[in-house]
Amino acid sequence: MLNTPLVSIVCVLIAALLGAGGQYLFKIGTDRMGESALSFLWSPWVLAGMICYIVVMFFFTYAFKKGGTVTVLYPIYASTFIWAAVLGWLIYAQPIRLIHIFGMVLLLAGMYCMGIGNARIES
Repeated sequence: MLNTPLVSIVCVLIAALLGAGGQYLFKIGTDRMGESALSFLWSPWVLAGMICYIVVMFFFTYAFKKGGTVTVLYPIYASTFIWAAVLGWLIYAQPIRLIHIFGMVLLLAGMYCMGIGNARIES
């Protein structure tokens, strides 16, 4: 049985949300960049996206330091796909259709099967 502290799970869920947010910051930044191939380097949106990914790594490091295991935590990070769909709906009014919800349910089931089902969560 894998022991996974609740704090580790929360850290990875936050990391997943930040990872999805970082992708949208990259998208916003590239939508607004100039003609130069390297103009993204001066985009505050792209810089914010990069900062999101640095913070994601801090959350992962802390989650592992607190005793989380890769086989439990990494499947939870797959919730990034769900967060990305929600952010797309909020930011760009991209629809979330029934088929998307079905995919989200499958992702959650897969996350359970891959990691959470094998974990004993510690407080």
